[in-house]
Amino acid sequence: MTPLPQNSPEAMARILAMLMMADGNMDDRELELLEKLKLYDIIGLSRKQFIEVLHQYCDELEASAEQDGTIHLVDRARIDELLDTIDEPKKRLLLCAMVLDLSKADADFSEVEMAIFTHMLDHWHLTLEDLETAFAGE
Repeated sequence: MTPLPQNSPEAMARILAMLMMADGNMDDRELELLEKLKLYDIIGLSRKQFIEVLHQYCDELEASAEQDGTIHLVDRARIDELLDTIDEPKKRLLLCAMVLDLSKADADFSEVEMAIFTHMLDHWHLTLEDLETAFAGE
């Protein structure tokens, strides 16, 4: 993976891109939700910049393909590497909330998305109660 600055908008976007690609089905409703909830603005990127990060992530996935062309969309080491690019507690909470919203965008919170979300919480030592406390009343 191309190194990105710690806690950067691009690092946050790459985590969202990873989630969007994890189930092998990129859904337009996910991009629409990013727009509707103003998540581009919240992370500090334009839609165009987000799409560039998404394309870069897809290119990196393609480059990591095995000899037979197999691409592992969900790879624990890659996920951990991506998660380690964010160490600011508020950004971690924000990303977890965004992942929940994105996972529901296509009306199918898949097992893969649930596994990634659960792993994020575990990796960052967060709970659902932490999210509820952080975003109560918003």
